[in-house]
Amino acid sequence: MAHPLAARLLLLGSASLLASVTLTGCGSGGAIQAPPVTPPPTQPTIPNQCKTTVSAPAKTHVSNVAGPTLSGKVMAGSQPLIGASVQLYVAGSSGNGSAPTAMLSTPLTTDSTGAFTTSTAYTCPFDNSSLYLVARGGKAGAGATTNSGTVMMTALGACSSPNASSNITINEATTVAGAYSLSQFLSAGGHIGASSTNASGVDLAANTAANLVNLTTGQAPGANFPTATATAPSARINSLANLLNACVVSSGASSSACTQLYSATSASGSTPSNTLDAMLNLVRHPATNTSTLYTLSGASSAYVPALTAAPADWTLFVAYGGGGLNGPAAITLDSVGNVWVTNYFSVASLFTNAGTPVYASGITGYNLSTSYGAAVDVFDNVWIANEQSSPAVNNKLGSVTEFTGAGSSLSGTTYTAGGLNFPISIAIDTSGNYWYADYGNSHVTLLDKTGAPLSGTSGYTSSQLEFPVSIAVDSKCYGYLANQETDTVTKLPPDGSAFTSYIVGSGPSAIAVDGSDNVWSANYYGNSVGLVSATGTVVSGTGYTGGSIARPEGVAVDGSGSAWVANYDGPSLTQLAAASSSTPGSAISPTAGWGPDANLDEAYGIAIDASGNVWVSNFGGATITEFIGLATPVKTPLVGPVSIP
Repeated sequence: MAHPLAARLLLLGSASLLASVTLTGCGSGGAIQAPPVTPPPTQPTIPNQCKTTVSAPAKTHVSNVAGPTLSGKVMAGSQPLIGASVQLYVAGSSGNGSAPTAMLSTPLTTDSTGAFTTSTAYTCPFDNSSLYLVARGGKAGAGATTNSGTVMMTALGACSSPNASSNITINEATTVAGAYSLSQFLSAGGHIGASSTNASGVDLAANTAANLVNLTTGQAPGANFPTATATAPSARINSLANLLNACVVSSGASSSACTQLYSATSASGSTPSNTLDAMLNLVRHPATNTSTLYTLSGASSAYVPALTAAPADWTLFVAYGGGGLNGPAAITLDSVGNVWVTNYFSVASLFTNAGTPVYASGITGYNLSTSYGAAVDVFDNVWIANEQSSPAVNNKLGSVTEFTGAGSSLSGTTYTAGGLNFPISIAIDTSGNYWYADYGNSHVTLLDKTGAPLSGTSGYTSSQLEFPVSIAVDSKCYGYLANQETDTVTKLPPDGSAFTSYIVGSGPSAIAVDGSDNVWSANYYGNSVGLVSATGTVVSGTGYTGGSIARPEGVAVDGSGSAWVANYDGPSLTQLAAASSSTPGSAISPTAGWGPDANLDEAYGIAIDASGNVWVSNFGGATITEFIGLATPVKTPLVGPVSIP
């Protein structure tokens, strides 16, 4: 099967354009481990001013904020949970899953209708402190038995968030939504916490929970779910809520409904003893006992509609449309979780982290044309590579367009300097260099933040570059390019003074660098993933092939170092073990991959946000897909290699 780029050009009747690319393309040698190539004397010398980390301008937060009065009810399906203990917490700030702080000196107790109200004042540490409620125990109806195994939650979000208001419901559905959305911040016992530098990740996760389930009614989907452009995963949420409900309304924690739930969600030698811990185990091991759990969910019909058959796994995903999506390619995120998507058909799309299109028809104009690559800088400006352009713009050889987060052009013009020639991929390093892979002539162009060239009038090149289609940078501000027409990735410094290539597998089409400078490649033609260590050792041989890898077109690395692969010719995601693991590159995802029933359609770009959601663009369809809470969070925007938020 042809690579997506070539296939699309031919499909759209652009065979002559593809031929012109071939004529002006790569160097002829393609030598592997060739001696360093020194650029001509006219090339500039760029001092390597790499920074350890880079951050956007600091946001200030108000301290000691009066918390809102909360009232609501705790429900077991349609029945009130009587005598339940309700505590309000602020998420911890000493690491993922760290201990929270109780806001109420004495927990509230629900009345005969399941109702509760925070009658005493409390103070949030900051306006962005993340609040959540946990209900424990109680009995489902006046004639029921108190169940110590009942633990349910509702995530409210920031203290100043509109989610933190009155009329809150805590039930099985809000528990499911919270466990998925906050899975990377949740630990046993109902503890939610993050690092002190990732409060925004927790708040994004809480907003995702509110997007999945309405916090007032306790029913899926959320009040602001974009139903016009997306289909909510309500049936899957409802089946899982029924699974918990069967235990909650039973005769107690030792009932068969509860013990079967605990047994089916046991993981790593540990068996949970309450409903929230059971759901957390399920979320973190979504391929374990899938059919058994589906069967157990059938013991309750409190939440409808529910699934009518067992899913392939219990990953939770949503496909979003609208926003001008039309051949979506690169996908990248800004510091507040907004999702930028480039499109082959000359549109830029922008979505909130909740999947709502910011612009109903996307952004057009500004010389957007056949756009594949994109990157967001530390100021949340997005840079888009337009592989083609009009005759009046760079003689049809493409351009770069820059937008602010609001979608308005910064300069009113596009950038064409530095020898840009069918630019197809972008990476930004921590010293402020903007790297572009020029597919048309197998060069590399570096621009600064003003669009001025840093790599001379024609960029850097070497016989080792052969149709580079993807670029990434490491912590030392070295660039790595995936050479589509060979089996290599090539490394070079920002002054272009040397090129070194590594054999990773056939047709590398995407590249990512982890937090330790290990380099991962998605090898499209080889149906494999390559790995080069930070010291330049090829660890993967001819490439890793497990986990249902099929024409991999995108690769991203999460905060734990796991590699996530978008399979262009397969229906699922692949997750591979980190380079630091005892078995690097081994498949963590099941044989069929994650989410084979997610209807991925020619998965192309992939990115991970600060909550651990995995975002995938479907090149063959007009959608992007979000897998909820599946990966370890990543700092966004991605400037330099992957870092932990």
